Amino acid sequence: MIRYAKPRSVDEALALLGEARWKILAGGTDFYPALGNRPLSENVLDINALGELGGISETATHLVIGARTTWTEIVGHPLPPAFEALKQAAREVGSAQIQNAGTVAGNLCNASPAADGGPPLMVLDAEVELASLAGRRVLALSDFILGNRKIAIGPGEIVTAVRLPKASVAGSSSFQKLGARRYLVISIAMAAARVVTSDGRIEQAAVAVGACSAVAQRLSGLEQALVGLRPGREIEDAVAGDGFAELSPIDDVRGSADYRRAAAREIVSRALAGAISATGTEMAA
Repeated sequence: MIRYAKPRSVDEALALLGEARWKILAGGTDFYPALGNRPLSENVLDINALGELGGISETATHLVIGARTTWTEIVGHPLPPAFEALKQAAREVGSAQIQNAGTVAGNLCNASPAADGGPPLMVLDAEVELASLAGRRVLALSDFILGNRKIAIGPGEIVTAVRLPKASVAGSSSFQKLGARRYLVISIAMAAARVVTSDGRIEQAAVAVGACSAVAQRLSGLEQALVGLRPGREIEDAVAGDGFAELSPIDDVRGSADYRRAAAREIVSRALAGAISATGTEMAA
């Protein structure tokens, strides 16, 4: 018999997860479309009454986005400039109705290669907090998403929060997304960039690209090459000269692998320009 439960506390949810396997329901923006016309075949654990998993809070070391926090809440919450890429991505997650219901953690748990939340969270060095009856553990986002629709969540575990180290929320950021149209579209490619500048040069850079590999990827080679460069031609040359070796794009109905790689190069340039502009650093000719 299929069970439905709506626990009132995380402890109650963890107890239920320890008893049986459940499909966790939060915003439902992926759950219901995936179900289609088929009847339920799994137990459903509805976490929408778990107030302790909502909202954005702060500890001594991290900014913490609760697992039930919606994209609309991200847009409306006062956050440092380093979060601008995440806010820009939030405004492009489906329609306004989807943004009102869909959650940041759910977007990651869906583990789509084209998930909008991946790149902007990666440039913030995001971590995923998981809980079970055995306790809590924290994984880097790059260790949590293992592949297309694959995540590192064990039996009896639930995602409770996305954590952003305060050391990684310096500077400014920008997000760029390429699709067949402006909104309500699965991305062909997307990129997020976060930069810290000092004395007119890049002191720190973080760049991530989504929809061009099974999992969104940080471009570590390019990040290292950008340090010390002046905004403008030097950065353009660095992007043009990088091989983007971390990416492994595929051919599909939205674009060829070659097109995706070329598109990624262009939107990375735009994301970097947007992030640099937001720092107030003057662009060199």
